[in-house]
Amino acid sequence: MQRETMEFDVVVVGGGPAGLSAACRLMQLAQENGTELEVCLLEKGSEVGSHILSGAVFDTRALTELFPNWQSSGAPVDTAVTEDRMYLLRDEQKSIKFPSFMIPPSMHNQGNYVISMGNLCRWLGEQAEALGVNLFPGFPAAQLILEDGCVRGVITGDMGRDATGGEKDSFEPGMELRAKYVLFAEGCRGHLGKQLIKEFNLDAGCDPQHYGIGIKELWEIPKEQHHPGLVVHGSGWPLDKDTSGGWFLYHMDACQVAVGLIVDLNYANPYLSPFDEFQRLKLHPRLRPHLEGGKRITYGARAMTKGGLNCLPKMSFPGGLLIGCDAGTLNFAKIKGGHTAMKSGMLAAEAVYPTLANGDPGGSTVEQYDDLFRNSWLYTELYSSRNFGPALHKFGPLLGGSFNWIEQVIFRGKLPLTLHDTRSDHECLRPASEYTPIDYGRPDNKITFDKLSSVYLSNTNHEENQPCHLKLKDPELPLRDNLPRYAEPAQRYCPAGVYEVLEESGTPQFQINSQNCVHCKTCDIKDLTQNIDWAVPEGAGGPNYPNM
Repeated sequence: MQRETMEFDVVVVGGGPAGLSAACRLMQLAQENGTELEVCLLEKGSEVGSHILSGAVFDTRALTELFPNWQSSGAPVDTAVTEDRMYLLRDEQKSIKFPSFMIPPSMHNQGNYVISMGNLCRWLGEQAEALGVNLFPGFPAAQLILEDGCVRGVITGDMGRDATGGEKDSFEPGMELRAKYVLFAEGCRGHLGKQLIKEFNLDAGCDPQHYGIGIKELWEIPKEQHHPGLVVHGSGWPLDKDTSGGWFLYHMDACQVAVGLIVDLNYANPYLSPFDEFQRLKLHPRLRPHLEGGKRITYGARAMTKGGLNCLPKMSFPGGLLIGCDAGTLNFAKIKGGHTAMKSGMLAAEAVYPTLANGDPGGSTVEQYDDLFRNSWLYTELYSSRNFGPALHKFGPLLGGSFNWIEQVIFRGKLPLTLHDTRSDHECLRPASEYTPIDYGRPDNKITFDKLSSVYLSNTNHEENQPCHLKLKDPELPLRDNLPRYAEPAQRYCPAGVYEVLEESGTPQFQINSQNCVHCKTCDIKDLTQNIDWAVPEGAGGPNYPNM
C-alpha cells in the first residue's frame, strides 16, 4: 500500500512548549508580514498536553513575549507563588530549613506561578489552531526522511501491525510529511533527536548529556490543609550521599498538591529504585502532613535533560532545528524548563521565517539560529548556570551545593571557571557485588503505593497486539550480562514495571511489559550497555495525563 504524501513549509515534531511556541510564532510572523505559511504540528499523544509532565513552577517571561495579553486570554496561569521554602532532609525524621539568604537567586520563585504544564500546552494548542496551524494529535513521527544529507520530512508510524510486524486487516501505512524545514521538539531523549545528533555529529566538542528521572503524583487534599501558591523544595534523604537529586511539593489551585522526586541518572547503586525512593520520601514528617487525609489522583514519570549549556549540541543542521528539551535547554539551576523551551521554539521560528519569506526552497542549515540563540536571554541564563550540574556530579550534594551557592550568590553566575562532567550517566552504574539490596518495605496504600496501581492512575494505554516499541539490540544481553553482574537494574530503574525477571522452572526469563510504558525514556538513557532503544508505539499510545 502506497504512503500518502503531504507538503508543508514547516513540520513541527512535538506538541510541548517548544514545538507549540515555534508554531505559534511562525504564524504570528506570517500574519504580521502578510505572507502565507503551511505549518503542521505532530503530537504523539491522543491530544495536545496528554503526554506532558512537569512540576511545575513557571517563569512567564517567554509566554509574555509570545502572547503579551495571556492573562486576559484565559491562559491557565493563575496561582501565583505566595511562599517559598527549602529544606535539607537529614534522615527519615529530621530536616533543616534553609534561610532565604542561603538559597541561590536562581531558586527564588517570587513572581512565578504554580501551573499544570499539560494544561498550558492545551491552551497553546488552542492558540496555534486559531493562528492556522494544522494540529495532528495521535500521529507520532516514527522515521526521518533523509535525502542527500538533508532532512526533508518525517514519516508517521504505521497503524495496524500485529506483534510480529505483520499487517492486520486494519493496516494503514504512515504518511510522508515533507517540509522545507522540520523543527524537532520531542522532549527529553527524543528518539528522532537522538538519531539526528548521531547523523550530523551535533554533539561534537560538548560534554555528554546528563539526565534525571522525575516522578510525580497529584493529590487532592482537605481544604484546611491547602495553601495555594506554597512552593517547597528540598534535597537529602532518602537519597544517599552518592546519589544527587531533589524533591518538590507545590500547592496548586482547586485543593490539589503536586509532589515529586528527581533522581539524577548518574547514580551508581544498581539496587536503587527511584520509584520506591519517592514512596519513602512521602513518609517524611516534612511532607506527610501535606498529604495526610488526601487522595492520590494521578501518577506519572518523565526523564529530564539537565546537562545545561556544556552539554547542549549544535541545534541546527541541513533541513531543520533541534529545540527545547530535545536539545537540552532546561535550566537545572532554576529547576525550570518551560520558559526556556518556549524561548528556544520562538527563536527557531524567527530563524526559519525570513528564509521562507524570501522563497528559500528549504534544506539549508539555519545558521542564523546560532546567532539568535547566543544573543538571547536564553543563552545568558544557561551560561550563568553552566556549572550547576557538573558541580553536583563532581563534588557531591554537599560540596557541590556549597560551590553552587558561592557561584550563584557571590559571583552571580560569572565565575571565570567552567566545570565539565565528561562521564555519561549510564557508565556510572557499579556492580551489584559492591552493594546490598535495599528493602523498601510494603506500601501502605494510603501514602505509599506500588508501581502497577500507579501506572493505572497514569491512564496509560497501548494496543496489546502491536510491535513492541522497546527494542533490544541484543535480546540475550539482559540475562547473560546484566543479571549476573548488575542484578538487572532495568527492573528497578523503570518507574512503571515494564521490565521483569521471572523464574520459570528455575530458569530466569526477561519480560518486557511494554503496555505499561509511560514514555519516560529512562531505560533508553540508563541501560548500561545502551542495549535498549525506545521507539514510538502505535498512534496515541501511552499515558493520558490530566492536569499534569
